[in-house]
Amino acid sequence: MTDNQITQLLTYLLAFMLSVFVILVIVFIVVKIKDNKRKKQEEPETIGGKGNLASGSNVATKGYNKQSINKFMEFDKIEDNMIVQKNGNRYLMVIECQGVNYDLMSSMEQTSVEEGFIQFLNSLRYPIQIYVQTRTVNLENSIANYKRRVDEVESNLRKREAEYESNRQSGLFNRDELNAQFYELTKLRNLYEYGKDIIYNTEQMSLNKNVLNKQYYIIISYYPSELGNTNFDKEELKNIAFSELYTRCQSTIAALSASGVNGKILDSNSLVELLYMAYNRDEAEVFGLDKALAAGYDELYSTAPEVIEKKIAALDQEIENKAIEKAEDVVQKVRTAKERKLQERENNMDIIISEMAKMIIQDNEPYIGKEVAKDAINEISKEEQKGETEENNKNQTKEKEGKNNEQEKPKRTRRARTA
Repeated sequence: MTDNQITQLLTYLLAFMLSVFVILVIVFIVVKIKDNKRKKQEEPETIGGKGNLASGSNVATKGYNKQSINKFMEFDKIEDNMIVQKNGNRYLMVIECQGVNYDLMSSMEQTSVEEGFIQFLNSLRYPIQIYVQTRTVNLENSIANYKRRVDEVESNLRKREAEYESNRQSGLFNRDELNAQFYELTKLRNLYEYGKDIIYNTEQMSLNKNVLNKQYYIIISYYPSELGNTNFDKEELKNIAFSELYTRCQSTIAALSASGVNGKILDSNSLVELLYMAYNRDEAEVFGLDKALAAGYDELYSTAPEVIEKKIAALDQEIENKAIEKAEDVVQKVRTAKERKLQERENNMDIIISEMAKMIIQDNEPYIGKEVAKDAINEISKEEQKGETEENNKNQTKEKEGKNNEQEKPKRTRRARTA
């Protein structure tokens, strides 16, 4: 073979190898794209499906990423007693309501509750959500509190027993005093036994996992888009949302009170507990929120108690100041009207007295005689005219004195300048 033939053969071989390499690269890219799509489709099942994690399948070995968890939890953070959603485009505030036992009420009380709830519904000017959360009663904290208090009672009981025995053996107390001390000691001993029974019964009750408790909540939302096209930054929008939600919650609580339902606004920690119970209903019985916070699992929310308290105090102070100002204005108006009426009556007192005297004379005309009544009325009229004349003269004198004072002012000014 000649050199040209060898070169041509090598060229063909190189072109063939390049073609095969390009085809392999294209196949690899296509397979990689399909694999990524399959992983994205399986990702929600990995987050929400507990069965796959428990069965030990291949899905359980896949990791969690921040984006998927935030998407699953459907809220951004908890801040200033509010749940922030959709990157600050929606804010939520929650009211915890204390229900009433409607079935145990009389018919009149039930009617009152129904009318109050109807008034509450008619007063709504914004959307609300009613949320009921069922929780398993956790008596661990109650049992710990009972045990601590019973230990204190026991310590006091042992001290009182030693004191009573010492007093009884000393012979310094008479029988009545010892009986009084024994009576107090018996009461304390009964209290101790009663506390031990409560602890035992509570521990037995805690073994029953079917003891449930229902919590009732009203969720109120606010959208910054309600303000329209405005140029506010995120901090200003957050403050506006807090003020608006706080006002709405307070009006809702006031409206609910008409039906006997009490409510309170949940703070940030209570909101965390609410969401923790919603997302971890089974695990919350074993690993409660307090333990989770102690373990440092609080990166998904932030609290600012001092800022919240300042905002609430500022709003309450503003409401109180406006209420005081309004009350003062109304009282001043009423007082001014009454003072004006009193002044008018004082100014017209002589006229009213004269008119009333004439009426009395006319009513008693048959007894005092017609001529006497006529002369008396004329005399009263003359006194009225005389009083009016004197009043006019006084007014004219005051006007002249005022004019003279005004004329003397420039003269005094000239004298002062000359001096």
